Amino acid sequence: MSERRKSRARRRIQYAALPYRATRTSELEIMLVTSRGTRRWIIPKGWPKIGLSPHELAAEEAFEEAGIAGKISKSSIGSYSYDKALGRGGTARCSVKVFPIEVKRQHRSWPEKRERQTGWFTPDDAARFIREPRLRRIIRNFAKQRS
Repeated sequence: MSERRKSRARRRIQYAALPYRATRTSELEIMLVTSRGTRRWIIPKGWPKIGLSPHELAAEEAFEEAGIAGKISKSSIGSYSYDKALGRGGTARCSVKVFPIEVKRQHRSWPEKRERQTGWFTPDDAARFIREPRLRRIIRNFAKQRS
């Protein structure tokens, strides 16, 4: 396999944060963000970066896309796949590993604040707004384990 092919294959994995919190009544809520292009509801995710572990990258993306800080798990709770639209009209199949992050605060400003919306949802509502079936299952299973 050529170096170029290896590089492309590596780039097709992403790491994501599943932001959550407990309300005052101990109900679980999930934060979703809108994508920049289609404005659909997603979870914060990004490409690997040298020097950052997968869970650290997920936490960094959560800050950049949603302005959140909190305690991120070092263990993935699952993975899902989706087709990412590329700039030249093509698509790339991406595999995304998901790491839960317990949100402690949302900053007043963050890098992508003007490009995205954020929202807190019940796990059932969050799952309904998500397109990827496997990510919907991850959210529902996470909610069951937390209750």
